[in-house]
Amino acid sequence: MIDKIYNELSKVVDPEIGFDIVSLGLIYDVKMQEDKAIVTMTLSTKSCPLHELILEWVQNAVQNVAKECEINLVWEPAWDISMAKEEVRNQLR
Repeated sequence: MIDKIYNELSKVVDPEIGFDIVSLGLIYDVKMQEDKAIVTMTLSTKSCPLHELILEWVQNAVQNVAKECEINLVWEPAWDISMAKEEVRNQLR
């Protein structure tokens, strides 16, 4: 089920950067507790103007697979480009 959740999350694109949140490395962890998915993630910046919208997209994506979704938005470790997949880093350079 966790693989299916990651697959759904890979459809969520950060509109400011133009890549999906999984490839960017913004998803730190996904765990299941019975029917609830717990997603630990961050955003590219604390001042992201689309903060609420991205969290809503994550919620909707996860609920395509799991009955419930809890999002733990964290700022540590702070995201940086080195957390992105290699192909994303190459395109953003």
